[in-house]
Amino acid sequence: MAQFDNHRQRLFVPAVAPLYNGTHDVVETILRVTAGLLLVTHGFGKILNPFGAVGMVESLGFYPGVFWSPLLAATEFFGGIFIAIGLFTRPASFAAMIVLLVTVWFHGVVKAEGLGGAEKSILWAAIFLFFAIRGGNRHSVDAKLSREF
Repeated sequence: MAQFDNHRQRLFVPAVAPLYNGTHDVVETILRVTAGLLLVTHGFGKILNPFGAVGMVESLGFYPGVFWSPLLAATEFFGGIFIAIGLFTRPASFAAMIVLLVTVWFHGVVKAEGLGGAEKSILWAAIFLFFAIRGGNRHSVDAKLSREF
């Protein structure tokens, strides 16, 4: 039985249950692909110069920067690709979430911007937490392989 059929009587407009049922996986996939591709875009400059963020990561206390800077670049660029296509969705999303939580700390605490400076990173971290727990859904490479973390 479809996801919202059991709760149809609880919907304010029961007629929308088929719409919710028919678009649930597609909308979730759109969110995953969008988040992944935006992460790729964000990491593109870093992957072209993987040691370009050495000073920045060391200023945050991540030593040695020559290790953490390329790892940051790979997490954003390749992790974004993995999330977008739904391959290794959970570990890639978990790694992206950790990166975003560091940016929450950076903007909210280090740069003293508070919630206003950290809110986008909080939202992105929550999106990646969702996919770290949920996985890629049936429209993912993980599902096609019938294997996932």
